[in-house]
Amino acid sequence: MGPTGRPYHGFPTPPKLDGHGPARIISLCNQKGGVGKTTTTINLAAGLASYGRRVLAVDFDPQGALSAGLGVQTHETATIYDLLLDPKRDPHEVIVSTSVEGLDILPANIDLSAAEVHLVNEVARETILARVLRKVAGDYDVILIDCQPSLGLLTVNALTASHGVLIPLECEFFALRGVALLIETIDKVRDRLNPAIELDGVLATMYDPRTLHSREVLERVVDAFGDDVLETVIGRTVKFPDASVAGVPITKFAPEHSAAQAYLRLARELVSRGAVA
Repeated sequence: MGPTGRPYHGFPTPPKLDGHGPARIISLCNQKGGVGKTTTTINLAAGLASYGRRVLAVDFDPQGALSAGLGVQTHETATIYDLLLDPKRDPHEVIVSTSVEGLDILPANIDLSAAEVHLVNEVARETILARVLRKVAGDYDVILIDCQPSLGLLTVNALTASHGVLIPLECEFFALRGVALLIETIDKVRDRLNPAIELDGVLATMYDPRTLHSREVLERVVDAFGDDVLETVIGRTVKFPDASVAGVPITKFAPEHSAAQAYLRLARELVSRGAVA
């Protein structure tokens, strides 16, 4: 049995693709900070790229942690903010290649924090990101959006642009409390802006099997979300900040580590579930 209380499946290695695109767009979303959104975006993207998928990671958080975690400098360079403000600009000019083959990024920096103010008077302001990503979706198999920890206009833009949502959820009581509000926001976006959006799964992160608290929270998550809880569980480890400092995914920094193997397993599980081609 796995940590979620269900039989542990060995998800097969995904077959190679004959071609690339159009991309399925997935938002990694949780209004609580520090639950592993950025870490999951980086390492899931790298895991999918290692299985031959073309991946675009979108840094949609003004803190720019995704860009930093992939070793991308964002000072005095074009970012996703410039694309939101200038819809005629070509996103291909802003996309940056990373050190991981098959993985590109649309970077962000602190300028993005001004986007909500600039966009508030725009017509159809909730769909601006969708219009940006539409221009590059044909080049990729999956686009992962690292959302900021809030339910503001940027997050609504990400959800409106997405086919699916992945919710990283720290195995800690206070992280569990806010999920109902996030699900309510997803339902509103589905009702008013994007009827096709689906919940791709809830991913338990920072799990420590040695503590009763961690095990109890995971049990409550499975009770609440059932089969929407992914079988893959990401454990707590000091290797994640070490990899972030190095500016590479953990799958490249310490490929044999259990955390790297967990993210490769997550990539295989999402392909098996049909969330990724």
